Amino acid sequence: MTRGNQRELARQKNMKKGQDSKKKSDDGLSAAARKERDAQIMQQKQKKAEKPKEEPK
Repeated sequence: MTRGNQRELARQKNMKKGQDSKKKSDDGLSAAARKERDAQIMQQKQKKAEKPKEEPK
């Protein structure tokens, strides 16, 4: 009987894992909007990375 229980527990665990990943990746944006958002974030990161290089002078 244990194997049946283990299968059921594994199914529940996989279903929960699948639901969690859907929540993270589904932000309601289209592919173009997501690409634009990510590009803006990367530009901000690059600006932030360049600032410490210029300031010590």
